[in-house]
Amino acid sequence: MLRYLLKRLWHTVYVVVGISAISFLFIHLSGDPVMLMLPGDASMQEIEQLRQKLGFNDPLYVQYARFIGHAVKGDFGESLYYHVPAMDLILERLPASLELSAAALVIALVAAVPIGIISAVYRGSALDMVSMLGALFGLSMPHFWLGIMLIMIFSVNLGWLPTSGRGTMAQLLMPSIALGLSLMAMFARLTRSVMLEVLGLDYIRTARAKGVRESLVVGKHALKNALIPLVTVAGMQFGMLIGGTVIIETVFAWPGVGRLVVQAIFNRDYPLVQAIVLILSLIFVAANLLVDLLYVYLDPRISYLEEK
Repeated sequence: MLRYLLKRLWHTVYVVVGISAISFLFIHLSGDPVMLMLPGDASMQEIEQLRQKLGFNDPLYVQYARFIGHAVKGDFGESLYYHVPAMDLILERLPASLELSAAALVIALVAAVPIGIISAVYRGSALDMVSMLGALFGLSMPHFWLGIMLIMIFSVNLGWLPTSGRGTMAQLLMPSIALGLSLMAMFARLTRSVMLEVLGLDYIRTARAKGVRESLVVGKHALKNALIPLVTVAGMQFGMLIGGTVIIETVFAWPGVGRLVVQAIFNRDYPLVQAIVLILSLIFVAANLLVDLLYVYLDPRISYLEEK
């Protein structure tokens, strides 16, 4: 188990280094931020002085080494646009994105897993058809449209929930539902397909032949094995949700990191973009590491196979 964990931790190191190097290279190929920071009538001397001050005249490998050297100390430099430490801006916005992503994931899983199990157990029934039709509807519905519809119905017409902002459960409810509906549909379809496969295996038929109650067959024997693909997809989706909530954050004026990274890209705010990309990649890798550990809990044979 320890060897399995150490191997996974080592994988995360070079994945994060690779992501940071690629993002650093592409960000620096996007243009010169000095031209945005100075007025249009700035002289060439002023441009060169600022470029020298910010270190943009150094070779890319020198700039990257300097960035990594500071990053391991938690120093991601100062935002060129906001003129405050980049890490302070991220720490200010990141909790909002984590809160929204976690709420959307929980809502999706709590609703999708029972729907997928029921659809698999009653395969071909009217309940199965209605559930999968609803899942198809959820997959095809754009986030921004659903968010606007929720605002129109529950905020404008009924007046039950606030239209925007963050701080209360009422403000969190609509954006998390709008973000989690497509995940709910995806998880429901995945749970159904995996459960159908597991329910057809020999050990399930043996358990039924021995007279084991159907609730134990489904809930204990089948569900645990069916959870492995679901855990994989859920872990990956959580990492993607944090950086992909831009539309929902815009519709509901949610103060998350998604809007911040878009603004930083448009402003060519190199230190802030690099910091956000690295932090989000760390979160994504951490989520996948947690998924690997859950694999071992769900099926202990996985760690032994890795060691062999």
